[in-house]
Amino acid sequence: MGLLSEGSPLSWEETKKYADHVRRHGIVQFIKLYHRLKDRQNDCLKWGDEIEYMIIKLDHANQTARVCLKAEKLLPVLQEKEKENLDGVNALWRPEFGAYMIEGTPGKPYGALSSCFNVVEANMRARRFEVEELLESDESLLCLTSFPRLGCPDFTFPPAKLNPKESALCSLFFPDEAVFGGHPRFKTLARNIRQRRNKKVIINVPIYRDKNTPDPFVEDLSKLGDDGEGAVAALPNHVYMDTMGFGMGCSCLQVTFQACNINEARILYDQLATVCPIALALSAASPVHRGYLTDRDCRWSIISASVDDRTDEELGKEPLKNNRFKISKSRYDSIDSYLSSAGEKFNDIDLVYDEELYNILRESDIDHLLSQHIAHLFIRDPITLFSEKINQNDDEDSDHFENIQSTNWQTMRFKPPPPNSSIGWRVEFRSMEVQMTEFENAAYVVFIVLLTRVILSFQLNLLIPLSKVDENLTKAQKRDAILTEKFWFRKDLTTCESPPVATEYIAGCCNPNECQYTQMTINEIINGKKNEFPGLVPLIQKFLSSMDVDVDTQCSIQQYLQLIRLRAKGELMTPARWIRDFVSKHPNYKFDSVVDDQINYDLLLRIDKITQGKEECPELLGKPLSRSKEHIPSAVSKAEKIYSNTINNKIS
Repeated sequence: MGLLSEGSPLSWEETKKYADHVRRHGIVQFIKLYHRLKDRQNDCLKWGDEIEYMIIKLDHANQTARVCLKAEKLLPVLQEKEKENLDGVNALWRPEFGAYMIEGTPGKPYGALSSCFNVVEANMRARRFEVEELLESDESLLCLTSFPRLGCPDFTFPPAKLNPKESALCSLFFPDEAVFGGHPRFKTLARNIRQRRNKKVIINVPIYRDKNTPDPFVEDLSKLGDDGEGAVAALPNHVYMDTMGFGMGCSCLQVTFQACNINEARILYDQLATVCPIALALSAASPVHRGYLTDRDCRWSIISASVDDRTDEELGKEPLKNNRFKISKSRYDSIDSYLSSAGEKFNDIDLVYDEELYNILRESDIDHLLSQHIAHLFIRDPITLFSEKINQNDDEDSDHFENIQSTNWQTMRFKPPPPNSSIGWRVEFRSMEVQMTEFENAAYVVFIVLLTRVILSFQLNLLIPLSKVDENLTKAQKRDAILTEKFWFRKDLTTCESPPVATEYIAGCCNPNECQYTQMTINEIINGKKNEFPGLVPLIQKFLSSMDVDVDTQCSIQQYLQLIRLRAKGELMTPARWIRDFVSKHPNYKFDSVVDDQINYDLLLRIDKITQGKEECPELLGKPLSRSKEHIPSAVSKAEKIYSNTINNKIS
């Protein structure tokens, strides 16, 4: 979720008075941080995943499923071990936007040893067990990208009342109680976004047109207390949502890598940006929103709209008067510029940036590409500010910089080292939807980590024009995009620096007279296209053949890569397709796009059983060897032992 400063949050009217102060000092903090750490070298690979979980109440007597608002109660207990002994914990736990959500990461980052790949799934299971020990018998911890009936009547436990007129969210559907209350950042963000744009956020997702879906599909929002704002904002044949909770109340899977230096971080930022839409389509897991089947498979556009604080002036609907820039994207969207020298010629979209701040950065001896990136992030206002954090020591603090940086939620994030820490330059891969099981989540994480090693070891070039990356991101969210869409991708992957092993394997590349990129299916990008494109997984396989990998780790990796390959081929379903099939075949489904309480309960009960390993799901998972039949406490004990041994080994 980003920076979680402690203190007293200011109102929007108070916050905007300090916007220029935050921006100016944020730029100074970045400049000082950059010059202090720009020559830092030889940091070893460290990496870790972030999984956002949902706590679900399954009322078996009444056959209903609700989000359970007890994260604030659970987190202090989960964090006790961390406070007592940071070096000896399996997981670190943090709050998320929803009062029914928690975020878990490994207790320590993984390193460069190949054996780390055999620990990821075990650690994820250990995390789950930590939470499950604290839950009631009718509560479950699920990896759901979206709770299907979020925003429907009585979707929370305990029940919460809506107050569209006077609450922080002013939502017709989402009560304030569903927002995590243990930190003031979350409600303040929602309130200030709404107040900055002078109206509620507008989220419209095309409804899935089934044979009995009303045409046009139009809801009577006056029954919910709408004063007319919702009726104007809601589009016909769309599912309408009106607050940040519908986006930030979704869950995702993210991976962060430490690079050896700033240049490697910039390279990874650029190269992985082209993969973000591909990974989004591959991980698609959220076709149901507000109790309706939609014509989208992913959360991205929903979360983008949910935090879009642009005014009508910034949207280009009115002439600029009170605002400084016309801004083409939400704060939550794809990246807008590459950072490496190789990427510069592919920066083909108009980049709006603060010229005054850009000039300050350039005069401070920061190169053009990095200066425009930072100056672009800083066209945004701070949308939360704590009174205790207004005045800072720019030589030691970076909170003003992080205030802006952490509220630009893009597909990739370029992360400078924190002040006074041992952490190096990092990048964060942010586009993936969370999967139902540890096996799936581990597979996607390992795939992305191995891809970074292939890019760096083979010195590959995946760059395409950023306008094509944006086009890919739009396509990736469409229903069954993995099967029906084609995506722009680079076909000439080698560079002048690529080693012979890569040049020999990627035949026919590096011809400047031919088009460097073309449209391919997800299957072709992942698995290859005969005599035309090698495929990302075969490249990983080639890389693995040169590594000394133990048998157990090799087995795990191959199972993970097999899941990725079969999903790309369409031989295994994405979670989104699996959910659609479950709903469409349910006896309660009336082919009207409605996912009612009974369907929701049965769906989540099935997901819970699959998650616990109590039911097989070969159409989603295949039959992976890595799925243990051991009793969960035994598996967790084994995971803790493996994880402890691995992180204590010297990282080579």
